[in-house]
Amino acid sequence: MIRGTVQTVVYQNPENGYAVLRLNTEDGQQITVVGTVPMTVPGERLIVTGKWGYHASHGRQFEAEFLERLMPETGNEIFAYLASGAVKGIGEKTAEKILQLFGIHAMEILENEPEKLAQIPGISRKKAIEMGESFRRQAGVRRLIEFLTLHRLPPELAVRLFRVYGDLAEDALRDDPYLLTEPYFGADFAAVDAFALEMDVEADDERRVEAGILFELSYNLTNGHTFIPEKKLIPATAALLNLDSDTVERGLDRLSEQERMVRSEIAGLTACYLPEFYEAEQYITERLARMARTRIEPPRTLEKTLSSVQKKNAIQYAQSQLQAIRDAASYQLLLVTGGPGTGKTTVMTGILDLFDALEIKTQLAAPTGRAAKRLSEVTGRDATTIHRLLEAQFDPETGAMAFFHDEDQPLRCEAMIVDETSMVDLQLMMSLLRALKPGCRLILVGDPDQLPSVGAGNVFSDIIRSGIAKTVRLTEIFRQAQESLIVMNAHAVNHGELPVLTVKDRDFFFMKRRSGESVVQTIQELCATRLPKNMGIPSSEIQVLSPTRRHETGTVTLNKALQAVLNPAAPGKKEKQFADFSYREGDRVMQIRNNYDIMWKRMDGLGAGTGVFNGDIGTITRIDFAAETVTVLFDDRETSYGFDMLRELEPAYAMTVHKSQGSEYRAVILAAWSGSQLLLTRSILYTAITRARELFIIVGNEEIIAAMTRNDRQQRRYSGLKLRLEREAGNDHETA
Repeated sequence: MIRGTVQTVVYQNPENGYAVLRLNTEDGQQITVVGTVPMTVPGERLIVTGKWGYHASHGRQFEAEFLERLMPETGNEIFAYLASGAVKGIGEKTAEKILQLFGIHAMEILENEPEKLAQIPGISRKKAIEMGESFRRQAGVRRLIEFLTLHRLPPELAVRLFRVYGDLAEDALRDDPYLLTEPYFGADFAAVDAFALEMDVEADDERRVEAGILFELSYNLTNGHTFIPEKKLIPATAALLNLDSDTVERGLDRLSEQERMVRSEIAGLTACYLPEFYEAEQYITERLARMARTRIEPPRTLEKTLSSVQKKNAIQYAQSQLQAIRDAASYQLLLVTGGPGTGKTTVMTGILDLFDALEIKTQLAAPTGRAAKRLSEVTGRDATTIHRLLEAQFDPETGAMAFFHDEDQPLRCEAMIVDETSMVDLQLMMSLLRALKPGCRLILVGDPDQLPSVGAGNVFSDIIRSGIAKTVRLTEIFRQAQESLIVMNAHAVNHGELPVLTVKDRDFFFMKRRSGESVVQTIQELCATRLPKNMGIPSSEIQVLSPTRRHETGTVTLNKALQAVLNPAAPGKKEKQFADFSYREGDRVMQIRNNYDIMWKRMDGLGAGTGVFNGDIGTITRIDFAAETVTVLFDDRETSYGFDMLRELEPAYAMTVHKSQGSEYRAVILAAWSGSQLLLTRSILYTAITRARELFIIVGNEEIIAAMTRNDRQQRRYSGLKLRLEREAGNDHETA
C-alpha cells in the first residue's frame, strides 16, 4: 500500500479508465503508478494497493489493483486539484482566488457552501452554485467509477448512473444489479451477471431470470429479428443462466403479466416480442393497410400531363416506367423495385415532374446521409435523411431518442418518396409513418435484393412479398446500362451466375492474387498511384470494401495499410491514438452511430445545428491536445469530438460492404480473399458491385468469387410483418 499525491497524469484513457501517473509518495519518493485509475487529476491524494512490476521500456512501476481517494489537504495540493480543470468553471486564476479567500477550507466550501464563492469578484451566485454542483458530481462519479472498476464493470457507466440515481447510485446497484442491463445503460449481461452473483443474488432470483430473458430478446434484435419463438427463447435463456426450462417459463409468464414482453401467435409459433417491436409491427400493418386500400381518383388531365412531362424532359419512358409514374397519381401507397440500370432514378424524376405539374408538394428522403446526398444529385432536388426530416431529438436525461414530427406534428408534404428503402428498419418505418399526415402519398423505392437493414426487420421485402400494395417491378435493363459490365455482372450474380472476370477494357476488372498480403499491397497501389495516375480517379473518390472487419484482408488491416500510403505520418501532422488506430489530421473517418445532440456549424457561417448520423463520412481537419478535441469536416459541416467520443468514429479508407449500403462511389475496390461463410454470400457480392458508378475492381481469388455467387444463404429473420400484412391484403379498395 502506497500513499501519495498525484503530481502528473502522464496518460489517461477515458474509454476504460487506464492511466499512468507520477505520484509523490509521503516518504519523499516519486514513483510511476499504472492501472485503472480513472478521472485522476494533479493534486489528488491517493492510497494505492497493488504490486510492484517492471516494464521493459519504462522500468519499475507500481501496478494499481485498488485505490482510495483522499481530499487534498495542503494549499499546494488544493491549488493543483482546482487548477487542473476537474471542476467546471475553475481554472488556474479562479483556483488562486478561491485559495486566497478560503485557504485549506476551500474544498469544504465547494462541497457544502458553494454560494460563498460569490464573494469573489467575477463569480455570480448562480455560477458559484454550478461550481459546487460540478464538484459534487465529479466526486460522486469518481466514487462510482471506483466501485464499478472494483467489480470489473465499465467505468463509463458511472456518469449515467449518477445522472439517474445521484448519490444513491451505489445503493441502487447493490439492490438490483440487473438495472444495468436496461437499454439506457446497455451493460454487457455477462459482466452484470457476474457482479450480481458477487452481490449474493441467487441463481434463480426472479430479477436474474427476467433480465436474462430480456437480454436474449435484445441480443437477437442485433441479428435483425423482431421476435424470437418461445420454443427457442426458453432453451437459449436456460443455457445462458444455467437454469431449468420451467424456471425460465415462469419468468416469461411474469414478464407478460407485467407487459414487459408480448406473446403473439404467428403461423403456429408463439412469438416473444419486446413491446416496442410488437407495437411497431402492429402500427405499420394498420397504417399501410389503410393506405393500400385507398385509391385516389387520378386527374382527368393525367395523360396529357404525362405527355408534357416526357416532352419537357425529351425522354420516351419505357412502358414499365410510364406505368409506375401513372400509378403514383392513382395510389396512396406505391412500391417501385428494380436492380441497377432498370431506371429507378428516371421513374423518381418523372414522378417529381408529374407532381410538380399537379401542384403536389413532395419530399425526398433516404435512410443515410450518403444515400440522401446521392438522391439529391441524381434528381436535382433537395433530399434529406429520414432522421433529419423527422427532427430526431435526444434526451440525455433519459437516454431516449424521439422525433419532433409525429401524429401531433405531422410533416407538411403531400407526397413522400423514399429511396433505398431496403435499408429502413422496423422502428424507423413506424416513425416515418407516424409523421405522415392523413392522405399523404408514399412511394417506396428500392432494390429488395440488396442486403436488409442493419436494424431489426426486413421491412421493404416483407411489404413487397405480402402483396398488400401496388408494386411496379422494373426489370428491363436499358441500352446505356447494357454497355456497363458493372450492371450486367450485377444482374448475373443476382441470378446465381458467375460474373465475367476476363474482359480487360470495360468498367469491371478482376486482379488475381495469391496471398492476403499481396491483396492488401495491390489495393494500396491502386488507391495511391495506379487509379489516380492512369485513370484520373483521385483517391478521395475510391472506396475500398471488404466483406469482413477481421481476417488478413478485413477493414481493420486495410485501413491501417491505406492510411500508410494515403495519409502517412509527417512532421507537424498531429495524431491521436484510440483503441487500435492512430487517427491523423487528414484521415477519412466515418460516424458509426447516431448522435442526435452533437453540435455542428456550417463552414460558410450561415448556420449551425445538431446531429451526426451513422454512415456520415468526413475528414479530420484538426487535433487539439490542449482542448482534447478532434475536429471533423462532414461536407460543409464542422463538428468537434472530445477524445472520449472517438469511439463514435472509425477510419473509412476501407469499410464493410454492409456499411456501404445506400452509397455510390466513382470507383470501388473489393478485397475478396477470406472471411466467414456467413459473410461470403451472393447478396454481399451483389451489394458491393452495385456500389460502383464508373469502375469496379475485385482483388483476390476467383474461387472466393465463385463461392460467393453460389452461396445464396440469407440469414433468416424472424418477423411478423409479412404475415400481418398478408391478412390485410385481400380487403377491397376504397376510393378517395
